[in-house]
Amino acid sequence: MEQPKYKRVLLKISGEALAGDASRGLDFHVIGQVCDVVKRCVGLGVQVGVVVGGGNFWRGVKDGGDQMERVRADHMGMLATTINALAVADVLEQKGVEVRVQTAIEMRSVAEPYIRSRAIRHLEKGRVVIFGCGTGNPFFSTDTAAVLRAAEIDADVILLAKNIDGVYSADPKLDPSAVKYDAITYDDVLAQHLKVMDSTATSLSMDNKIPVLLFALKDPENILRAVMGEKIGTIVGG
Repeated sequence: MEQPKYKRVLLKISGEALAGDASRGLDFHVIGQVCDVVKRCVGLGVQVGVVVGGGNFWRGVKDGGDQMERVRADHMGMLATTINALAVADVLEQKGVEVRVQTAIEMRSVAEPYIRSRAIRHLEKGRVVIFGCGTGNPFFSTDTAAVLRAAEIDADVILLAKNIDGVYSADPKLDPSAVKYDAITYDDVLAQHLKVMDSTATSLSMDNKIPVLLFALKDPENILRAVMGEKIGTIVGG
């Protein structure tokens, strides 16, 4: 039987992806499909950590705009990620997958506080660990949180599941001549200002030498394909 390429992965799922075509709220059909694939990955012995975004409910900078103080707007975004984390956890549990939710801001009534050693122990026991509240700090995106958690738990790769199927030389929706890259370096991403992740997240992944594989979540099977080492999306590395 073919073995997975990666032993421990950090899966980053955007909030917008969890909303499906509605772009707001939660699409439980989409979440169910994602959780089915995560369950199969766990069944193959892959240790899975998950960071979820919150853009399907609230984006601090975008939704707060000039109407709110930035820190408070970002705190609201962290709460939005917790809603998503609990939703994904519930669906996973319904499918028989052991899961733990850990949040960077303590809310002990609904989740464990983030503790690195405890998270790693959960992963070693075959539990999926979902990290909510981003880094717990304003001004940092959930992409940065994904890289930070990946570094802390010694993940082999960051699986960046988004609404686009790879990294392009330009926005393919605006520029029909945009070229998709199969592989690209961190330096080139930063130099060309490509929107893989924000520059803080990209720099952090570069400094810690963690490869980032960006692919489309539209087909949730791509998660399994990525874990098995198939050539999909774009790999960002050294």
